[in-house]
Amino acid sequence: MHAPGPNPVLLTANLVAQLAFGLLAMTICLPSMQDWTGEFQASEAAVQLTFAGFVAAYGCMQLVYGPLSDRIGRKRVLLIGLSVSLVGLLVAAAAPNLTVLTLGRVLQGAGSAAGMVTGRALVQDLFHGNERTRVMAFIGMAMGVVPPLSTLLGGQLHVQLGWQANFVLMAGVALVLMVAAWRGLPGRPPQAGKPTGGLRQLLAGYVQLLRQPAFVLYVLLLASTTATFYSFLGGTPLVLKGYGVPPEHLGWYIGVIPVAYIFGNFVTMRLAQRRSDAFIVNRGQALTLAGLLIVVALGLAGVRHPLALALPLLLLGIGHGLLVPPTLIGTVGLVPALAGAAAALAGVTQQLLGASGGFVVSLVSHDGQTHLGLVMLGWALLGLTAQLLLYGRVLKRR
Repeated sequence: MHAPGPNPVLLTANLVAQLAFGLLAMTICLPSMQDWTGEFQASEAAVQLTFAGFVAAYGCMQLVYGPLSDRIGRKRVLLIGLSVSLVGLLVAAAAPNLTVLTLGRVLQGAGSAAGMVTGRALVQDLFHGNERTRVMAFIGMAMGVVPPLSTLLGGQLHVQLGWQANFVLMAGVALVLMVAAWRGLPGRPPQAGKPTGGLRQLLAGYVQLLRQPAFVLYVLLLASTTATFYSFLGGTPLVLKGYGVPPEHLGWYIGVIPVAYIFGNFVTMRLAQRRSDAFIVNRGQALTLAGLLIVVALGLAGVRHPLALALPLLLLGIGHGLLVPPTLIGTVGLVPALAGAAAALAGVTQQLLGASGGFVVSLVSHDGQTHLGLVMLGWALLGLTAQLLLYGRVLKRR
């Protein structure tokens, strides 16, 4: 007889929490960024580096944690990552200047990447068939509520207790998740045995993937959506500050894309039963571009109101909810034997391009929404180019 496994509900909740930790850590201090220029007498570009540094570390470390978790176990890697995040949160909470704060944010990003990699891998390890699909869909929708809720919470803590309170709270969350991982997750994935393959074999897998034009285009399409969203996260607090939105209200406007994204995922689940991936992706891209064009048009018309930015981006959120699921499936399913390596490469590309989006937006004017809209539109057009090449040429040859 086999020993009973962990409760599926508790296990799923644990995995959702571990996966959400990085996004929560990334977004909870967004309202505070409005005041860091004055707090530290720093430029907007320097403040944006705290965000870009987090995202870059969050992406790059996925390449490390993925293979490492195959060798020493998911739980060990997750505990290592949470420990690194905890150190970064404490450094940030005590930061006397922006340089130290940026260092703390980089450490947070580097540690948080473990939750994203091991969480996805554990879903693959512990669930099967349709159950795996349902868990992943639930995780995707749950992740959609994190940015708005975290920015609302972060704004309230910022106003009531100061910006340091967000990092103190997240340090407590990290400790709770360490206990949850230690007590509630398996020590090694079920199929894990002795580590196989060395660095050369790992690199050979990455090279094989990069030689697949369809894989490169799938990743580029996926990463362009991340860059568009991270440009929104990086630029919106500054634009809305000019529109008179205080930190404690920022989350209501940040939440438009994630909430619409949840709805888009729901629509995708329904459409996938009777429509092709190309059909779904095309509709998603059309909605994305329509939302961004309206943002730019309203900005050029001189409409200065938070809703002029937020409402059109509902279309973008729904569009991304249609775009991302089939694109992600294509990325990891193109070469099934290299699904883990594909997930790692896709993840790091998403975060690096996302970091670029978060930084580039700091270089443009935030007096109104026009420049933010144009930056986001540029990333979306990059995704459109990859999409046209992918579905118009590459996949038709296969």
